[in-house]
Amino acid sequence: MGRLFWKFFLVFWLAQVVTSLGVGVAIWALRPNQFEAGPPAPPPFAPPPGIDGHPPLPPHGDSPLRHGHLPPPRPFLPPLMPLLAGSVVSLIFAALLAWYFARSIRGLRTAFEALAGGRLETRIGRSMGRRRDELADLGADFDRMADRLQALMDGQRRLLHDVSHELRSPLARLQAAADLMRQQPERAAEMLERIERDTGRMDRLVGELLTLARLDAGVGDDRMESLDLDELVAEIAEDVGVEAEAQGVGVQLALGAASKLRGDADLLRRALENVLRNAVKHSPWGGSVEVCSRVDADVCCIDVADRGPGVADAELASIFEPFYRGVGAAHRGEGYGLGLAITKSVMQRHRGTVVARNRSGGGLVVSLCLPRG
Repeated sequence: MGRLFWKFFLVFWLAQVVTSLGVGVAIWALRPNQFEAGPPAPPPFAPPPGIDGHPPLPPHGDSPLRHGHLPPPRPFLPPLMPLLAGSVVSLIFAALLAWYFARSIRGLRTAFEALAGGRLETRIGRSMGRRRDELADLGADFDRMADRLQALMDGQRRLLHDVSHELRSPLARLQAAADLMRQQPERAAEMLERIERDTGRMDRLVGELLTLARLDAGVGDDRMESLDLDELVAEIAEDVGVEAEAQGVGVQLALGAASKLRGDADLLRRALENVLRNAVKHSPWGGSVEVCSRVDADVCCIDVADRGPGVADAELASIFEPFYRGVGAAHRGEGYGLGLAITKSVMQRHRGTVVARNRSGGGLVVSLCLPRG
C-alpha cells in the first residue's frame, strides 16, 4: 500500500474514532442519575411497631418501591464498549474507503509511468469500471491526452517520412543533371533549366513546410485587423480567375452575406486561395467553381463548390492532413498535399473551422467558417 492509502486510512479512522468517542461520552454523561438519589424519604405515616419491637413486614404483594425505597445501584461501566465497537467498525470502514480511492490513483500513476516510458497505447478508462466521480473523469482526461499524444507522434513520424520522400526525388534529379553536365557539356543549358525547376520545387516545399510549422506552433505575430470577407474573396477570385480561364474553368461569385470580422488578412488570403486553386485544379474543362457567402448565427462562412470528381467519404477528413493527396492526386503527382493542411491551421488560428463534403451531382464543397466580429 502506498502513502496515499495510509493517509486516507488514518484520517478516516481517526474521524470515526473521535465520533465514536463523542457518542460514548454523551451516552455516559446523559445516563440516569442513580448514584446521587440519596437516602429514601420516610413515609408520611410511620407504621406502628411490631410486637417484638421490629418493624412489621410489608403486606403481601407490597414492594419497597411503593414506600420510596430503591434497590442498591448497579455499577455503571465507562463508555468502553461503544468506543471499542465504534473503533472496530471505523477501522474496517476506513480501510475499505482508503483502498477504494488509492486503487484508482495507483492505476493512474502506473498509466502515467507507462506513457512517459513511450507506451502511447496505454489507456485507463476500462480499469475505472463503472465509476462516476472525479477520478473517473480524470481517467477519461488521461485517455484523451494519450490519444492526442499518439496522434501527434504518429503525425510527426508520417511528416518526417513524407518530407524525406518528397525531397529524395528532386535531389536525385539534381544529382543526375549534374552528372550529365559533366559527361555532356553540350546539354548544359537543358540541365540548368532542369536544375532551376527542381530547386524551385524544393524551395516551395520548404516554404510551405515552414509556414505549416509556424502555424501549428503558434509562432509569429498575428496582424489582426477588421476586414470585409466578401472583399477579400472577390480579390482572390479575380487573381485566380486568370489561371482558371486558361484552364477553361469559370469562377462564379455569389457574395453579399458575409459581415465584418477580425483576422490576419495575409493568412486568410492564403487559406482561401489554397481552397479556390484546388477547386479550379480539379474542375473539368468548361466547368465552373461557385463561391458564395452566408451567415449562420454568429459565424460567417464561405462555400467553394466545384464539379470535379469529388472525394471518397472515408477521405473527407484526411484531405486536411499534411501530405495527403488522395489516390487520384497521388498518381498524377499533383502538389505536395500541404495546401489544405495550411488552410486548416489558419482557420484554427482564427478560431474557425473548415470542412468538406461531397456535392450532390458530383463535385466537392469546402466550407470555411469564421466567427463574426
